[in-house]
Amino acid sequence: MADKLANVRTKFVEQVSIGTLDRLLDNILEDRIVNDWQKDTILERNSSRENKARCLIDTVKKKGDKASMMMIAHLQNCDPFLYSELGLGPLPPAPPAAEPRSIKEEGRSTTLTLTTEDFWRNKQNKKDIYPVTKDNYRNRVALLITNIKFTLEELDRHGAEKDEENAEKLLTDLGYEVVKYTNLTAKAIDEAVIKFSKHPKLRETDSVMVVIMSHGELGTILGVETSKSDDKEPDEFPIDNIYKHLGPQKCPALLNKTKILIIQACRGGEKGSVLVSDYAAVPDKTRLHGFSPEDIEDDSWQRIEHREKDFISLLSCTPGTVAYRHSVLGSFLIQFTVDVFNKAAYEDDIEELFRKVMQRFEEFCPSNKRQMATKDRCTLTKRFYFYPGLNVV
Repeated sequence: MADKLANVRTKFVEQVSIGTLDRLLDNILEDRIVNDWQKDTILERNSSRENKARCLIDTVKKKGDKASMMMIAHLQNCDPFLYSELGLGPLPPAPPAAEPRSIKEEGRSTTLTLTTEDFWRNKQNKKDIYPVTKDNYRNRVALLITNIKFTLEELDRHGAEKDEENAEKLLTDLGYEVVKYTNLTAKAIDEAVIKFSKHPKLRETDSVMVVIMSHGELGTILGVETSKSDDKEPDEFPIDNIYKHLGPQKCPALLNKTKILIIQACRGGEKGSVLVSDYAAVPDKTRLHGFSPEDIEDDSWQRIEHREKDFISLLSCTPGTVAYRHSVLGSFLIQFTVDVFNKAAYEDDIEELFRKVMQRFEEFCPSNKRQMATKDRCTLTKRFYFYPGLNVV
């Protein structure tokens, strides 16, 4: 088996993806083929993907036939296309497809529970709650971007059509006019967010929602022209651009209004990294340690508003991990979000709704796969309620 690895070394180095390398390293660590120090050495002392691949295959090959056989078996599971391309064996036969259970059969809600007029009235004029008028509600608008088909066909996101359908229905039910795009490059995603930041309804709305679904890496969303070749410019959209384009400097129409992000994408690539907000908020109209806000100065020319405020995002997984998607029913993040919002948005604020979605992942373990959604980069200073159905009650 060690000879078999040696024979495919050159092709493996040329074709293996970073994602497959990460999964193989996790697998051989669990099998005790390598220890933590050896894994970290492969990752940290090799800057390029090719060098990581060379170091990995050479390390395993030196450990003999049993270790080589175990790695080949893991490669078959992680990347069956590469496994077949290397001549290690034919593609494994597809298992007979079980009839997928619908959301309704799973006991999940398919209809949004509407709020009451009394509930909305009781929340008005409270200082700890974002204001929502019926006119605001009628001007709600959301951005929905779904990448399904990729230039590299093996990256196609089967089941994402269902995510797009479910997300659009939920957004519409919550009162948002949906601006929808499908199959965008990173550049086109950036242009879509910029165009959305100039939407005429933003001046009268109480909130916006941005839902983006694609492949991803830590801090980025991948466009549909993503390639395995290092010769091509990465087709990556930085998630931070959403905050820049919808922040107060470039989008004053959303000043002091709730901005909700839901991102379904993997976050592989590095360990231990998280997104953080740029500034800690300082409460207005209070005295802090004996100083009035009027007494606090800085050396900049003028600061008219916080650089980043009133955002909250829900990401599909924690840094360095993958997010899972059913090939027919769609991603688990969108399935759980739709169910939780349908059942509880009439009475819970957005942070509580996101917490309930995260709870759904606590016992999530299909085929020993683990995923935990992450509430991230929250700069909300008040509670935001959707009041579903407000414009019709």
